[in-house]
Amino acid sequence: MITETIRKFVGRLFAPAPKGPLRITRDKHGIDRRNVSRHAIKVCEVLRQHGYEAYIVGGAVRDLIVGLEPKDFDVATNATPEQIRPLFRRARIIGRRFQLVHVVFGQEIIETSTFRAPASEDQETDEHGRILRDNVFGSQEEDAKRRDFTMNALYYDPHNEEVIDYHDGVADLKKRQIRIIGDPVKRYREDPVRMLRAVRFAAKLNGAIDPATRQPIQTMADLIENVPASRLFDEMLKLLTCGHAMDCLRQLRADGLHKGLLPLLDVVLEQPGGEHFVELALERTDARVRAGKTISPSFLFAALLWQQVDVRWKQLRAQGEHTIPALSSAADSVLDEQTEKLAIQRRFSSDMREIWFMQPRFERRMGKTIYRMIEQPRFRAACDFLQLRAAAGEFDSVLAQWWMDLANADDVTRADMIEEIARQPRDAGDAPSSSPARRRRRPRRSGPRSSSPSGD
Repeated sequence: MITETIRKFVGRLFAPAPKGPLRITRDKHGIDRRNVSRHAIKVCEVLRQHGYEAYIVGGAVRDLIVGLEPKDFDVATNATPEQIRPLFRRARIIGRRFQLVHVVFGQEIIETSTFRAPASEDQETDEHGRILRDNVFGSQEEDAKRRDFTMNALYYDPHNEEVIDYHDGVADLKKRQIRIIGDPVKRYREDPVRMLRAVRFAAKLNGAIDPATRQPIQTMADLIENVPASRLFDEMLKLLTCGHAMDCLRQLRADGLHKGLLPLLDVVLEQPGGEHFVELALERTDARVRAGKTISPSFLFAALLWQQVDVRWKQLRAQGEHTIPALSSAADSVLDEQTEKLAIQRRFSSDMREIWFMQPRFERRMGKTIYRMIEQPRFRAACDFLQLRAAAGEFDSVLAQWWMDLANADDVTRADMIEEIARQPRDAGDAPSSSPARRRRRPRRSGPRSSSPSGD
């Protein structure tokens, strides 16, 4: 008995210590503090001054390590939302499923969340296991377990410039490996959007999804159908503006994840010229993202859905409908089908319609019409869209370039361009621009005229 007690004591004495997080110094992680948002640093400093822990967390840390410029900065802390809000002049608590605080500095919002505890059996979920409310707070270590992927469970301390890493996320980043934390099946049930995020991160980082992380995706893809449409729209927008949109769409199709996002995508890509048009649109979007330029969601979705609108437009015109009513009907039917799955916001769908409805007006150049078109808010976007159609072989490239030159010109040059068109003889492509059309004389009638407007 004594021997057994001694053995256990010696075993405990020489047992390896519990593994804590890696604390990675600046010379190893490579983050330059000058590239970190000063407002995010300010939030951390204020929280520390009031006795709380605070770290920059998630995507910003990931992007800084791999040399990308973060789009936004988030902070994680052990302070609760009610404790955070009074510490800042402009702060508000948001969210129901996942309560957090938006701290506002001019145009920048620092999203500040409280460390989350692990999921428990009594948490509110839907019938598929998706968490509906998630406001159980915990420690930093517990919060790290709740993060989706290892590379997103990194905490940067701007005070001592260390990165705290619980799940070898920095090593995975170096290998460009997307690895989920915990059991993939359980984590995807908790939040099916994680499957979409895995695809996006793999494309953005030019990496690969860990085999165990990827294996359940195809069989669980249907869970995307249970995600609220507004959240799907936000995630789809991130996919399309990550700088590698076409790679994302191909991977979505390969894994069966596209059905809940763009139901018409397969139809579009199967049509003659459809894939080429989408590729052109996304290549130009990717180029703008990589150049640090802004992206218009309206333009992007207008391009993705144009082929389907165009096909239905042509079908309706072939059935005898006039140009604009046919285009309006085609646009309505495509948008109605799409918004059943993807909640395209009304302001975006309105802009998309304007871009589409200006396309027939580019076919004929008439003075007064040109001036009215220039005054339209979406004129420049519609010209860019016309260039896309010309590149895809849908529209005369010379005429498309004339409109783009007009969009780029100053007022004097525009007036000269329009006047030059006015002097040109009428042809099949253009109508006369400034001179009014001559009114055809009515044939003279014999006998007295009726004073009735109807001629009766």
